[in-house]
Amino acid sequence: MSKVQMFRRFRFRGPAKYFAVLALACLPSGAASQNVDARLETVMQFFAGATVVSSPTVVECKLSGGTETACFSITFTDDPEGDTPGPWCPRNVDDGADAGGIWLQDGVVHDVDGAFIERLAEFYGDTNWQLHDPETGAVRFTGTLEACEAAARPNVDPAYQNHCVECLPEYMPDGASVTYVIPIDPGEPDQLSPTRTGSGVAYNGVRLDGPAPVDAILGAYTIAPFDDCGGHVNLHVGYHYHAVTECLNNGPEADVPEHGPQIGIAMDGYPIFKHLMADGLVPAELDQCNGHLGEDGTYHYHAGAAGSNAILGCLRAETGCTLNDPDAPCDATARRPGP
Repeated sequence: MSKVQMFRRFRFRGPAKYFAVLALACLPSGAASQNVDARLETVMQFFAGATVVSSPTVVECKLSGGTETACFSITFTDDPEGDTPGPWCPRNVDDGADAGGIWLQDGVVHDVDGAFIERLAEFYGDTNWQLHDPETGAVRFTGTLEACEAAARPNVDPAYQNHCVECLPEYMPDGASVTYVIPIDPGEPDQLSPTRTGSGVAYNGVRLDGPAPVDAILGAYTIAPFDDCGGHVNLHVGYHYHAVTECLNNGPEADVPEHGPQIGIAMDGYPIFKHLMADGLVPAELDQCNGHLGEDGTYHYHAGAAGSNAILGCLRAETGCTLNDPDAPCDATARRPGP
């Protein structure tokens, strides 16, 4: 009997519509199988709008704190269904907001239009900023895979300082995908875990990432804009979000209507809702991870404001894994290459 089969009960402390109770070992094998199938079906329903490569399955996993438990594993492409990523960098200082994306600074969302590029020296109070040709107005941007590889890294190639960095989805290898291994039963929300494996995954299958490394980006006099959906491309993880904008307005309705639609699942298994409540008010008494207990006693998160560069500040329970290889075991205590 595997460790997965030995679990007597999994209880998700979020909306029951998506995360049902599973009772395995205490049931006859046929009933246990039916409950597992039902559990995975609810997960699949939540991700009905995503491009799923491999349907959810129950797997053994080792969480970030060393707990060995059961997780669900699901694999997506990095292409958001129904949305076309981009644009990111305007091509000329005369271009309007529709030619570029957004940038986050001090909690404010700024349009990366031509005027923004033109006034970067003023914006940051540093005359070394010069992302455009002052004679032609042309914006310097990374227009090839090689330029993307050289610029979109912590130690930016000096040749690409003072560039607008954009990496295109087509730079990713054919068939690129990301597998998420997330605990079926989140642990008690009584600890703080980093978001190095990402904050979670959105209902459209796109990674909800941790904070962007803004200091490294700005230190090389580069701007790596997000598109209007808060996303951009990293060659290790593909297209992913650093902010939750109006693009994620169509999540499935949860059983707690005052929270509005659920936009994602965190890497510790707890649900993520939009930044504001359904009535437009800011959620009360959020902790440093952007989470709190609802009136029904269940813990959940609310995404940070779009300009905050933190979808979640941290995670409150042990986390699972993000994997480039869908067949790799999940050991979240080990640092590994990839997402």
